[in-house]
Amino acid sequence: MSELNDSRIKNANLSEQMKTSFLSYAMSVIVARALPDVRDGMKPVHRRILYSMIEQGNTPDKPHKKSARIVGDVMGKYHPHGDSAIYESMVRMAQPFSYRHMLIDGHGNFGSVDGDGAAAMRYTEARLSKVAMEMVRDLNKDTVNFIPNYDGEEREPEVLPARFPNLLVNGATGIAVGMTTNIPTHNLAEVISALHILMNNPEATTADLMEALPGPDFPTGGIVMGKSGIRRAYETGRGTVTVRAKVDIEQLKSGKEQIVVTELPYAVNKARLIERISELARDKKIEGITGIRDESDREGLRISIDVRRDASASVILNNLYKQTLLQTSFSFNMLAIDHGAPKTMSLKEILVAYLAHQREVIRRRTVFELQKAQARAHILEGLRIALDHIDEIITIIRSSKTSEEAKTRLINGYALSDKQAQAILDMRLVRLTGLERDKIEEEYQKLVALIADLKDILAHEERVDEIIYNELLEIQTKFGDKRRTELQVGDVLSIEDEDLIEEEDVIVTLTNSGYIKRVATGEFKAQNRGGRGVQGMNVHDEDFVDQMISTSTHDTLLFFTNKGKVYRMKGYEVPEYGRQAKGIPVVNLLNFEGNEKIQTVINVRGEAGESNDYLFFVTRLGVVKRTAVKEFANIRTNGLKALTLHDDDEVLSVQITDGTQNIIIATHNGYSVSFAENDVRVMGRSAAGVRGIRLREGDLVVGSDVLEKDHNVLIITEKGYGKQTPVSEYPIKGRGGKGIKTANITEKNGPLAGMTIVSGQEDIMVTTTQGVMIRFNVDSVSQTGRATLGVRLIRLEGNAKVATLAKVEHEEVLEDVSRETSDKAPLDEQQIDQVSELLDRAQDDTDK
Repeated sequence: MSELNDSRIKNANLSEQMKTSFLSYAMSVIVARALPDVRDGMKPVHRRILYSMIEQGNTPDKPHKKSARIVGDVMGKYHPHGDSAIYESMVRMAQPFSYRHMLIDGHGNFGSVDGDGAAAMRYTEARLSKVAMEMVRDLNKDTVNFIPNYDGEEREPEVLPARFPNLLVNGATGIAVGMTTNIPTHNLAEVISALHILMNNPEATTADLMEALPGPDFPTGGIVMGKSGIRRAYETGRGTVTVRAKVDIEQLKSGKEQIVVTELPYAVNKARLIERISELARDKKIEGITGIRDESDREGLRISIDVRRDASASVILNNLYKQTLLQTSFSFNMLAIDHGAPKTMSLKEILVAYLAHQREVIRRRTVFELQKAQARAHILEGLRIALDHIDEIITIIRSSKTSEEAKTRLINGYALSDKQAQAILDMRLVRLTGLERDKIEEEYQKLVALIADLKDILAHEERVDEIIYNELLEIQTKFGDKRRTELQVGDVLSIEDEDLIEEEDVIVTLTNSGYIKRVATGEFKAQNRGGRGVQGMNVHDEDFVDQMISTSTHDTLLFFTNKGKVYRMKGYEVPEYGRQAKGIPVVNLLNFEGNEKIQTVINVRGEAGESNDYLFFVTRLGVVKRTAVKEFANIRTNGLKALTLHDDDEVLSVQITDGTQNIIIATHNGYSVSFAENDVRVMGRSAAGVRGIRLREGDLVVGSDVLEKDHNVLIITEKGYGKQTPVSEYPIKGRGGKGIKTANITEKNGPLAGMTIVSGQEDIMVTTTQGVMIRFNVDSVSQTGRATLGVRLIRLEGNAKVATLAKVEHEEVLEDVSRETSDKAPLDEQQIDQVSELLDRAQDDTDK
């Protein structure tokens, strides 16, 4: 019972005790361990390391000292925690890939970007770097407060003078209790320039500061994608930016491509990155990588990734961005200790707090120097009095029995202070010479001027700011260097599927029954005019290719139906099949309504919402309409109404124009009309349109295109005849007319199947109702007048007819010439036509 009555035992609420103890622990970790001070950007352990080293005289002009000695001194005097934590903190300050401006000059193995740890502290040596001396400059001039160490036997600085903004320059990371900090590194010269802007204009905005400080500058370089995340972080203290490695795609002599990485995102482990890429290549998660090598040396980092000959380096690179740390996110959390409490701070708040600290440092330094100057001037005033009365003073000193008596007599006799009297007693006889007397006077006058200047500084804030400005400029000139991290304007927050698809030219085909597929353009080799063609796809149940579009995997395809609706799909979203495959029903890809059927498909380069062009609609009954492409930027999955159709009408084609071009419309019976595009006013999506051509009885529109100067109008008939005619033969008239003859329609060549405008450099792909395709260069088609018959372009078998034609990029003729005819002169156009006629007659006789 006596123990229970012990006065040392107190009743306490366990919940309250836990709360109090945890809060005390949390604040200790936050303030004294994990978070940096906004004034010098340092945690206590970093600050103690630098102070201990300056105390030891471990400066850049002295030899390196063993790291173990430095760590032991820090641990014994100021930081009573684990030696490994102290050493790791010191190592980080010596790593060129961790700090933008290293504060420790390390000698030995201090780790690598491969994740290798530093050698043991007994092996490495260190000293302060030159820029670190700016952190402790004027520390001995009472510029900051000193506080007792953990045991009260030593004193340590509460904060360092930090003559440059270290918090932003070298950044900070830390995990406290319930909070973390993550501040990126910045370019020293840019941060100081931002401070100069703020000093010149205290009302400067974040945008103003970003003119000088556009973003982080990591020691490992890399590329920061976009500025919106940076601006958000600088304004609020929180934000995220995407950081990419710096990569080049090199073309080797063998023709293969090679991906070369020369800079990594901040804090990425090179060895683990290479291991991850190798793993993805080995597991076939990324196709096309044949080898990876680390070619880094003293000159810098270099990772080479070999790409298979038939693979695209850009697609592989996008896959690497998505699946490896070649692309990372850096999350800003600019949390620091401000006035003893943790605070999330904006860029401007950090700079303002730093300037306030510097003003305090300069004021305290000025006060220190003023007191020192005044003390010295006070002594010099006493020496001047002594020199003016030197004979009497010598007499007093000689006649005094003790030094104390002499001092008292001097003080009483000449109104001197104790220090002045002692200085006179300590004065050497050499000071009595004339030259020495002049030196004392000169020194005194300089001190008088200095004292006046120092008092003026203390009296005027602008003088303090001027000193800060100039000293920062001096540091900027001495230690500033070029930016390492590249900043790109466009934001890249994620890698979309499109980025992982190789951009290539393809042909998208759509059959009459609604089967769609895409085929690489190279599947079809160019042939001579009049050839039999290659089997483009297998058709069944009398199906045939109805649409053929030359596009790119990254372009946007707009699908216009016979009912006047439009659907959207990217080129890569169309399934890829072989040349002879039928494809996939388009109804499986697009959400059609009722008996809708795709009537025409057009290609929009890039995204519709970014276009300044127009869509020019032409219907089977000759109605036309012009609408801005931007009207079709947001198309729902169930489609969008493109125009209002009259009864029994349907959409034929849609052309992209710039608003100032001329349009040609051709009909089944061989007539055409040409008119200026601006004859048709711009209408909304749901408008019905106006008359483009007045059709004759039984006629309908089969083709429409944009007229280009110095180009030709190419037509092809159902029986495979065609020609090209100069655009100049098609006069521009008003819309709505009956048109002029564009081809001489006979039983032999048949009515028009299609019409397009050509430059003479492209190839034409013709598709028949039996699915046969032939590719030939436009240059091989004869050029004749408007009302002529044309020449045979493709021989048709049975009841086959020409279904469609499409323009594609030109390819060289790849068909081999047989040995029997290789030495003979080629046939001219007339001879080819004669041979074609003979073959037709022979075919007719066979049919009969």
